[in-house]
Amino acid sequence: MATPHLRAFLEELERHGELVRVHEPVRVQLEMAEIADRTMKLPDGGKALLFERPVLDDGTPSGIPVAINTFGSWRRMALALGVEDVSEHADRIAEMLQPDVPRGFWAKVQLLPKFAELARVPPRGVRSAPCQEVIVEGDAVDLTRLPIMTSWPADAGPFITMPMVITKDPETGVQNLGMYRMQVTGPRTTFMHWQRHKGGAAHYRRYRERGEARMPVVVALGADPATMYTPTAPLPPGIDEYLFSGFLRRTPLHVTEATTCELRVPAEADIVLEGYVDPQEPLGMEGPFGDHTGFYTPADRFPNFHVERITRRRNAVYPSTIVGRPPMEDFYLGGATERIFLPLLRMTQPEVIDYHMPAEGIFHNLVFVSIRKEYPGQAYKVMNGLWGQGLMSLAKVIVVVDHDIDVKNAQEVWWYALNNIDPERDVRFTFGPIDDLDHSARGPAFGSKMGIDGTRKWPEEGYTREWPDVIRMDDVVRQRIDELWPRLGIG
Repeated sequence: MATPHLRAFLEELERHGELVRVHEPVRVQLEMAEIADRTMKLPDGGKALLFERPVLDDGTPSGIPVAINTFGSWRRMALALGVEDVSEHADRIAEMLQPDVPRGFWAKVQLLPKFAELARVPPRGVRSAPCQEVIVEGDAVDLTRLPIMTSWPADAGPFITMPMVITKDPETGVQNLGMYRMQVTGPRTTFMHWQRHKGGAAHYRRYRERGEARMPVVVALGADPATMYTPTAPLPPGIDEYLFSGFLRRTPLHVTEATTCELRVPAEADIVLEGYVDPQEPLGMEGPFGDHTGFYTPADRFPNFHVERITRRRNAVYPSTIVGRPPMEDFYLGGATERIFLPLLRMTQPEVIDYHMPAEGIFHNLVFVSIRKEYPGQAYKVMNGLWGQGLMSLAKVIVVVDHDIDVKNAQEVWWYALNNIDPERDVRFTFGPIDDLDHSARGPAFGSKMGIDGTRKWPEEGYTREWPDVIRMDDVVRQRIDELWPRLGIG
C-alpha cells in the first residue's frame, strides 16, 4: 500500500532502522549541511536524518523539523517506491510496452488488466486537503521562518532544494511538475532556477511570448515519497506526473486546487507556496550555488518568484537535500530513474542491454551502455540515438561495450573498453546541447561530446587481425571450487 505522506514515510523508515532523529539543536546555515554531507558519504548512503530542532538564521528555533537524505540509499529508494527493488517498476513498464499481440479471445482478455491498471490511477480531486490546514497570507508570509538551508560557504543564500514546482502551459493547459532550486531573496521572494531544457522554462517562455505579466506558479514541499520522486523523472512529453505517481503508488494520487489559482497540488503536501512569476519583469542575478558537479555554479540571471500565500499541514515536515561532490543523495534518485526507464529506452534502442551513469560522472558527464552487437557500426548508431533522446542529449561521454559486460561495475567497463579501443579509430567527437551547470563547456549549454566504441571490432570496422578471446576459467572447474571454497578457510 502506498505511503500516504512524508511523515508516514519517515515513520516507516524508522521501523526499518533507516532513520536517525537528531535531537540536538542544529543551525540551518551550514551546520545541517555538514552533518548531511558526512552522512551521505557513509557506506550505502548512511541513514535518513530528521533534524527535530532546527535553528534559523536569526538564532531562533523553528517548530518545523527538517528531513534530509530520505532517498539516499537503495533500500530507502525501494521503500519510497513501494517495492523490494526499483527494477520491479521497470518490469511493470516493460509488460505494458510488450509489442506482442495476443492471439485468441482469452489471451486478449488476459492482456486487459495491464492497461486497466493505468485507467485506475489518474489523480483524484478532493475538496478538503491536509496541505491547507493552515493558511498564511499577505504581510504574514515570511519564508525566513521556514528552516531553509544554506548548504555551502559561498552560496548566495539559503536555497529550497527539494521543491515540486507546478506550472501550466497557457495554450494546452497541461501541467508540469519539476524540481528546480530556489534561492530565497526575501520574506516573499525567491529566484526560480529554470534551466532552458526543462518544462517550467518552456511554460515561462510561452507566457512571455504572449505578453502576459502573470504566470501562476505553485511550489509543493513534501508529499508521499513516490510523488516527491516524480519531478526528477524524465517523462515523455505530455505524460502527467500525477498519473505516473499513481502508477508507482498503484493507487490514485489525491490532489486539490491551490487556493489562489487553478493549479493542482498534492493534497498530502506538507507546505505549499502559492504565487506567480512575472514574465515581463527583469531577471535577477541568482547564485552562486554549490552544485551537484562538486563545483560552485556561477551567478546567472533567472526569473523572480513572488509568494502571495503559504498553506501547510499542522504537523508539517520540511524536506531538503544537499548536492555537492559525489556520492550524494541525488545519486540514488538518478539510479532509480536508470532502472525504471530502461524499457522506454529499449523501445527506440532495442539492442541496449543495460546502461549506467556512475556517481563520479554526476549523471550527464558519463554513461556506460552495453549492447548486443549484430552489425558493424552499431555502437555509433546507439551513441547517436541516445544523444537524440530527451535529457540524454546532455550526456558528455558515452562508452559502449558488449552485452556480457556489467555496466554497473566501472572497473570492468574501463578494463574492457580500454583494451578494445584504438583511440583514433574508435573515438568520435560531435557537438550538441550540454547541461547548463557544466562549467567546462565552450559556451553556455553548448559544447562537444565524446563517444567511445569499446565493443569487439569486426573486419568491416577496420580490424583485420584475429580478435583474442577473454580469459575465462572452465565452468566445471569453477563449480568444483565453488563447492570446495567454504572449506578452504581463505575467506
